[in-house]
Amino acid sequence: MPAEDILVLTQVPNRACAEAIAAALIEARLAACVSIGTPVDSLYHWRGKIETANEIPLAAKTSADRYAEVEAAIRAHHPYELPEILAVPVSCGLAPYLRWVVD
Repeated sequence: MPAEDILVLTQVPNRACAEAIAAALIEARLAACVSIGTPVDSLYHWRGKIETANEIPLAAKTSADRYAEVEAAIRAHHPYELPEILAVPVSCGLAPYLRWVVD
């Protein structure tokens, strides 16, 4: 059975951090592609207060069997005490693209 494709999502505080994480994932062949988004404003609860932050979203295209390594690589480069790292399964897509992600 082929590996399941996933998107691993995270948010970082600035473009330099986004580029460093993306490069680490690509250079280690842990992701086929990492998309760096445009800044977003985040509003969240943290330690009893409502906080705001301007963040850069990242979406890494990879396979489920690489998740643990992807998570470890993100954590190694991420400056947040508690980073958002989410894996979202890909339910369907263009078959040749999905095969490329796994390969």
